[in-house]
Amino acid sequence: MTSIITDDGSLVPVTLLSASPCVVTQVKTAETDGYTAVQLGFEEAKKVGKAQAGHFKKAGVTPKVVREFRVDEIEEGIQAGASLAADVFELGDTVHVTGTSKGKGFEGNIKRHNFQRGRKTHGGRSYRRPGSIGSMYPQKIFKGKRMAGRGGHEQVTVQNLKVALVDTENQVIGLIGAVPGPRKGIIVVKGAK
Repeated sequence: MTSIITDDGSLVPVTLLSASPCVVTQVKTAETDGYTAVQLGFEEAKKVGKAQAGHFKKAGVTPKVVREFRVDEIEEGIQAGASLAADVFELGDTVHVTGTSKGKGFEGNIKRHNFQRGRKTHGGRSYRRPGSIGSMYPQKIFKGKRMAGRGGHEQVTVQNLKVALVDTENQVIGLIGAVPGPRKGIIVVKGAK
């Protein structure tokens, strides 16, 4: 993250994202597949299975990460093997960003679910314990009960971020605000509808 000064003189926080070119690996149409979508591949994989290698042969690439985006209609010039770079975004665009949040490891219920701690006076001994997790009936714990466990490392979507910078020469885009995940994490940036 960094900050930039806008035209009106205000300082805004910006996250810089590397937007190296994505290759179109497949174009799906309503006639052949039942829906309209574009499949994009990112980075280069060292090893690719035979089925995937056959799938990517038409595009002539071996991507590491593949994602599919549903679209209303296929634009001209988009076919297998075409490349999409940072110039698909423009200044002021509103986008949704999806990524995997930072993993925090095992956490107690106070840190993970913002539980209150127990009292430390008048004989209280359960300071950071969860307290009661159920009554006598129905003699079981319901699924989804908030307890201690692994925190983070889950899919998170941050909506309605504005594009503040598009550098086609260095393949970098800047979004106002923070995005989920660690440095060098892979995220998906979609246009907001």
